[in-house]
Amino acid sequence: MQVKGETPINKLILLFVFDKMESPLSERTLLDMCTSSNDWLNYMDCMVLLERLISDGFLCQIPGVDEPLYMITPEGRETLANFYINIPRSSREEISKFIKNNSTRFRTKQDCRADYFQNKDGTYTVYLKIIAPIQPMLELKFVVPDKKTANNIYKKWEDKAQDLYTAVYETLVD
Repeated sequence: MQVKGETPINKLILLFVFDKMESPLSERTLLDMCTSSNDWLNYMDCMVLLERLISDGFLCQIPGVDEPLYMITPEGRETLANFYINIPRSSREEISKFIKNNSTRFRTKQDCRADYFQNKDGTYTVYLKIIAPIQPMLELKFVVPDKKTANNIYKKWEDKAQDLYTAVYETLVD
């Protein structure tokens, strides 16, 4: 039985997104790309399609550090190659252009995690991580005096994570 929104074109669109991104994606990243940042699919359709494509063997789930990641399988690539032409050209072009312009931002957003909370003494602890598909590449924990400082670090992490990782790595390995 085909669920509303579970059209062959929508399945192909989702496979096309995975193919163009060329890296495993979290559910959160996929939903952000396909539903929040664009109108390629609606939220519920995207969730149903993700599960269906996994059960059909076109996508697979791999364990991630904080959450599972999904990637296209060889069967998914073959299916996409066979039915690629069924995706409207305008959709293919829009998705390709968006991913070309935004893939790095989405990968960074997916790979960089930050959180903070208040301690009993009124200070704040800020947790920062850079996640690789299997294990964390870098984890930092800071205790800072106030919420403003914690929030400032939290907001800057995505933009500064790669530079900080490089600096720490080069300093310690040198």
